[in-house]
Parts: sequence; C-alpha cells; structure tokens
Amino acid sequence: MQLSRKKALAAKVLGVGVNRILFSGSNLSEIKEAITRQDIVDLHKSGVIKIKEVSGRKKSVKRKHRRRTGKIKKKVNNRKQEYAIITRKLRTFLKHMMKTSSIDKAKYKEARKVIRARGFKSKRHLKESMESKV
Repeated sequence: MQLSRKKALAAKVLGVGVNRILFSGSNLSEIKEAITRQDIVDLHKSGVIKIKEVSGRKKSVKRKHRRRTGKIKKKVNNRKQEYAIITRKLRTFLKHMMKTSSIDKAKYKEARKVIRARGFKSKRHLKESMESKV
C-alpha cells in the first residue's frame, strides 16, 4: 500500500513539504479514497492528515560581511584637488591683475611663488595682500 501520490497531493494542497505530511494509520482507507483537493482539505480538518512541525534550525543568523578585495573602500584625499582648484583660480586672477596693470612683473613673480607655497587661502586673501603691498 503505497501512498506517495496522496502524500505529494496533500503537500501541494496544504503548502508544505512532502516530509512534513503525516497520515494516521487507522484511517488509511479514507486517504486512499481521497481523489480531489477538497477531499484532502477535509481530511486535514478532520485530523486524519496532520502536518509535522518544522524541525531543525529555528533562528536565522545573519551572515557577517567579509572585508575582501572588492569591499575595501579607500579613503579619498582631496588635498591635491583643493590645491589645484585654488591655484588655478588665483593664477588666473593674478594674470588679470597683470593685464590691467595693477601690479608690475616683480610683484607678479613674487605672488606666484606665494601661491605655489599655498600662502593664500582664497581670492579675497590674495586681493587684500596685494592692496596692502601696493
């Protein structure tokens, strides 16, 4: 007496795995006669077909993220970019001052050296220092 097909049908109807389906030994004739899905549901409600509790691991443990080659994030250093931006800005302003003849060539060269050494924090700082020297 093989009831594997009935077990598979019951598992599909009740939405559980085949291994969790239990048939009561006394009512096997009723289970054999069950053909439709509704028959299986009725047998489950009457207690002829039972569902085993889930066995095994109860708690799902979250996997820790591993720090490997693809996960390492480099700390970005923006000092060089900041230096390039401020230097370009100050040099273009200095060229403009040279063209409008507000400074002479010696002061221009001196100011370029100070810009290269990051002596000026901003354009305003450059303007103020040039006004104080002129």
